[in-house]
Amino acid sequence: MKVLLINGSPHEHGCTDRALKEVAASLEKNGVESEIFWIGKGDIHGCIACGTCGGSSNHCVFDDTVNKALEKMQESDGLIVGSPVYYASLNGALSVFLDRMFYAGACFHHKPAAAVASARRAGTTATLDIIQKYFTISQMPIVSSQYWNMVHGSSPADVEQDLEGLQTMRTLGKNMAWMLKCIEAGKNAGIDIPETEEKIKTSFIR
Repeated sequence: MKVLLINGSPHEHGCTDRALKEVAASLEKNGVESEIFWIGKGDIHGCIACGTCGGSSNHCVFDDTVNKALEKMQESDGLIVGSPVYYASLNGALSVFLDRMFYAGACFHHKPAAAVASARRAGTTATLDIIQKYFTISQMPIVSSQYWNMVHGSSPADVEQDLEGLQTMRTLGKNMAWMLKCIEAGKNAGIDIPETEEKIKTSFIR
């Protein structure tokens, strides 16, 4: 079992990374492999709604870090997305990254997921709400912790002092590992993943 952790910060080893490392250590302590994937600080093209991917190709027409993440997600059993808070919301680069990743991906259904936010002060819950919408439209069970999944501080050293935040990250790792093991046990007992119906799309006028 493996969990992909996406670091959506332009700072590879900043506060978001520190939070995700706490989750990763907890996952591995509970027998689950993990990998932290950094989206980088280069340009990330926004989705242009070209329809090329069709939501099932696991490949976007713009061949960049999004496609690299999709390749890793196909081999992963769970997903955790971490973001710094900018203007009371998630990092803009991560926003366009997730738009394209989820639009092009067909590798998310029924894989547990969680969101993590890092902030100096406020905007964390709004950030978590936005990220979780990607999960709920993709049939992904959401993994919770003992508090909202957030850490506070302006630097990794500050995050080290957020003892409650770090404990929340460790609990998140434990709960993710537990859910993955429950899903695996269910499969071994003959419980199949729910069959997905062909999607019906309507507008508000008909």
